[in-house]
Amino acid sequence: MQSRIAFQLGQTVTPALRRTALASSTTKLAFQHAQSLFSQRGSLRLYSDAKYRTIKVPHMADSITEGTLKSWAKLVGEQVEQDEEVASIETDKVDIPVNSPVGGVIRELLANEEDTVVVGQDLFKIEEGAVVEGGAAQSAPKAEEPSSSEPIAAAPKKNEPAATPVAQAAKPAAPKEAAAPAPAKESKPAASTSPVSFSTGERSERRVKMNRMRLRISERLKQSQNTAASLTTFNEIDMSNLIDLRKTYKDDVLKTHGVKLGYMGAFVKASTHALQAVPEVNASIDGDHLVYYDYCDVSVAVATPKGLVTPVLRNTERMSIVDVEQEIANLGKKARDNKITVEDMAGGTFTISNGGVFGSLYGTPIINMPQAAILGMHAIKERPVVINGKIEIRPMMYVALSYDHRIIDGREAVTFLVKLKEAIEDPRRLLLSV
Repeated sequence: MQSRIAFQLGQTVTPALRRTALASSTTKLAFQHAQSLFSQRGSLRLYSDAKYRTIKVPHMADSITEGTLKSWAKLVGEQVEQDEEVASIETDKVDIPVNSPVGGVIRELLANEEDTVVVGQDLFKIEEGAVVEGGAAQSAPKAEEPSSSEPIAAAPKKNEPAATPVAQAAKPAAPKEAAAPAPAKESKPAASTSPVSFSTGERSERRVKMNRMRLRISERLKQSQNTAASLTTFNEIDMSNLIDLRKTYKDDVLKTHGVKLGYMGAFVKASTHALQAVPEVNASIDGDHLVYYDYCDVSVAVATPKGLVTPVLRNTERMSIVDVEQEIANLGKKARDNKITVEDMAGGTFTISNGGVFGSLYGTPIINMPQAAILGMHAIKERPVVINGKIEIRPMMYVALSYDHRIIDGREAVTFLVKLKEAIEDPRRLLLSV
């Protein structure tokens, strides 16, 4: 009876013991695996504790939804500070820098250079707070160290004795090459009887992909030609008084305001004066409506290595000549340093293009749509002109006004240039608003 009870008890307890033994065995195996990893890595790292952030392509402008990833300023494993530039995205207007919102170490780049990226797309991953020390991230897993059983130096080749450190030190350096013998005196070559051949030079060509800005400029210029009823009228300006004004006050302006006094400030103010006198030039077409602007936002064309950009001087009716010169200097520097923003170029009711800085004598600028007109300045050249019945040599400049004939008639276009001419030839008019 007792043996029977013991047998039944054994049958009941044995499955529980088996399950306990199995769980204990599994735990033991897991512990041994973790211990093995610990011995190989030197330390266990819980990656779930790291703060990884995925940075997306930022919002660039209301009219810009995509761009081309031109370059990575930081690569995987490199340290980046907060607000430091990581990448640059080229758009059809400006290059947009992508800055890191946090400091850390770049862990993954999610796009390649020259890829098209859209706003909101994942761009790169950063480990927030990680620090690079000695060329490797502090929080990154350590490199596997060779075990003591692995040889550090390469094994010597078969049948070749291993060199000891002393033997290596005693081993003499390779002897220098023997000096070449002095060349023998050259004998005069016999006259060649073969015909002389002349090289025609290289005839190579390069194919370069147009960047987004150049493509956009091409589209807009062609759109202007296809849309506007473009016409150009000319006039000439005697620059004598403005040149004298600049010579007299340029040093004082530089000392007082820290900006060089040029001719653009006077032309912007004179154009603003003319725009207020002839409001049709300061207008645009919106559907079947004409929009007249009570303010003057003058776009100034600036040449950059990537193409022509037109930053905007806002509310020039409230600015002095010196104010205009300071703002032009600031915007020009930003454009050349590739730091100009989309906001700097948004809008504009009238454009001035100064081709004279490159030596242009005269030309017909293309209207910057949806504006109604553009003024073209040209080089100052001394020419004989009739002054009070006498021929004199004066510094003269041709100016051109290209305008949209759908908005502006010839009378308004000519009146605009006459107002501009009067203000430049007698700058005192700008002070009196006459």
